[in-house]
Amino acid sequence: MNWLILIIAGLSEVAFAFCLGKAKVSTGNESLYWYVGFLGFLILSMSLLIKATNQLPIGTAYAVWTGIGAVGTVLLGIFVFKEPASFWRIFFITTLIASIIGLKVVSN
Repeated sequence: MNWLILIIAGLSEVAFAFCLGKAKVSTGNESLYWYVGFLGFLILSMSLLIKATNQLPIGTAYAVWTGIGAVGTVLLGIFVFKEPASFWRIFFITTLIASIIGLKVVSN
């Protein structure tokens, strides 16, 4: 169950990055709404990370949480914000995914 909580925390990190990206390109009240979403997902993400670390090792949990956030945010940038998807960018994001899976395999 703690791994599921950690995955949701990581996805919430992606959501707050998405809100931040949308707020950057918005104006007026729309921008304010995106910033409120950013704060909401930030609080959710941190709360779930804290809950997950009650049972999982902090080093593993934090690395997985940031890894999910990094991978998700890069993919979000590529597919939503039309950032470049170069070979090296995809290569290194793939190595990051392999590292996250490796941490899960060797952790309790």
